[in-house]
Amino acid sequence: MTPSAASGFAGTSALNARRRAAELAALGDTRAVDLLVIGGGITGAGIALDAASRGLRTVLVESRDLAFGTSRWSSKLVHGGLRYLASGRIGVARESAVERGILMTRTAPHLVRALPQLVPLLPSVGRGQAALVRAGFLAGDALRAVARTPAELLPRVRRIGAAETARLVPAVRTAGLAGALVAHDGQLVDDARLVVAVARTAAHHGATVLTRVRAEQVTGVSSWLTDTLTGESLTLTARAVVNAAGVWAGEVDPGIRLRPSRGTHLVLDAAALGHPRAALTVPVPGSTSRFVFALPQQLGRIALGLTDEDAPGPIPDEPQPTEAEIGFLLDTVNTALQTALTREDVRGAFAGLRPLIDTGGGATADLSRQHAVLESANGVITVVGGKLTTYRQMAEDAVDRAVRTRGLSAGPCLTKRLPLVGAPGRSDSRPADGLPATLVARHGGLSAEVAAAAVHRPLETVAEGIDVTRAEIAYALTHEGALDAEDVLHRRTRIGLVPADADRARPAVEEIAAEG
Repeated sequence: MTPSAASGFAGTSALNARRRAAELAALGDTRAVDLLVIGGGITGAGIALDAASRGLRTVLVESRDLAFGTSRWSSKLVHGGLRYLASGRIGVARESAVERGILMTRTAPHLVRALPQLVPLLPSVGRGQAALVRAGFLAGDALRAVARTPAELLPRVRRIGAAETARLVPAVRTAGLAGALVAHDGQLVDDARLVVAVARTAAHHGATVLTRVRAEQVTGVSSWLTDTLTGESLTLTARAVVNAAGVWAGEVDPGIRLRPSRGTHLVLDAAALGHPRAALTVPVPGSTSRFVFALPQQLGRIALGLTDEDAPGPIPDEPQPTEAEIGFLLDTVNTALQTALTREDVRGAFAGLRPLIDTGGGATADLSRQHAVLESANGVITVVGGKLTTYRQMAEDAVDRAVRTRGLSAGPCLTKRLPLVGAPGRSDSRPADGLPATLVARHGGLSAEVAAAAVHRPLETVAEGIDVTRAEIAYALTHEGALDAEDVLHRRTRIGLVPADADRARPAVEEIAAEG
């Protein structure tokens, strides 16, 4: 019997403080589980879902909150592998395209949209560079076809004129503009929301998902677990232990050597670029494979990124962008804009650390994004490297390794066709007629359930100009595992990406949290 079944929560995806307390209590009576997963980012959540859906007794522990680390600091793109093609990493590119197709057509179509990516053909983009971009776009389209993602979902590459370019990105520089090349990729409404959906789906299949639980003294068959809210501890025995702690993997297993790379984004008002309908993609001068992206986001924002810088030293809870990175992003995007952006246009900024495998010298941009499944001398299985798009394949490989090396009795991997909570293919998804489009974009087939949350004035927004409803705040606490206002502001909604927005919304969020 799984801890979830023992505590009476089998078959439900709702995560909340009550379920957490009951499942922690049930762990004390559990002699052993099949799989203990350490880390509540996208990789750990994916492993928990893969294992639980195969019938394995699975426990996931996270010392902070779901999506606390790198998983919430991405560009929110579901990449088809174009960047990896440009650097000759064909295998990684193909894997990315396949996994993008799975997300967009089967497992999370409610969370992923097709996003046009536009490269303006300006005088600063020479003929040779334009030809390289077009060749890359065409190769990316070939990968889309190989992955069997329909062209109706991700339209083919095309060239457009100057007028259409300015319509899609009104702020683009018009002097010398000869049109643009346009390709399509996948975009998540939110990366943290994907993590929560995967974790909830894992819980529905019987996994125990516990935040604010720290794993220490980790071996291949056990770990000392401490509830950081109460200080109570217990030893949990498992037939296999998987370390999915991302950039903190070396703290779980000191034998792991990582070389973190910092990726920085700036947060701008969409109005600063004229409310673009496509991602403005600007080649980095002197590079054939690096671009700066101005990506339309929810909540009326633009995310401008992305850097790739060495980040040695201790791993901070929340990495901070440097002024040099901020300047680099602004300077690069300004080469394609009619009116230059300044530091005053920056409403917020964030940085994430990529858990890259340390292979020695060279720039971090040159390190492989391929993931690896490693096993230490004490038997801990660690998953490192990779990227958000390929989380499902990483999880499958990790569970396959645990099943094979530990002799676990498990069914086949199901996650290629297993819809996440909110996806249209699930029996608990419902029509969302008449509900705010922004709410539906974030919650899909669960939107009606969200709107029915037990809170006063459920469809009223939490603050003027912020399209998150009071119902979404209440639902985050009753169904999505949020334990306090900070979880809600920074990881169930992304209000916290702009500090001034968080300040305006916090009173309503704290009021709703207190009511619960």
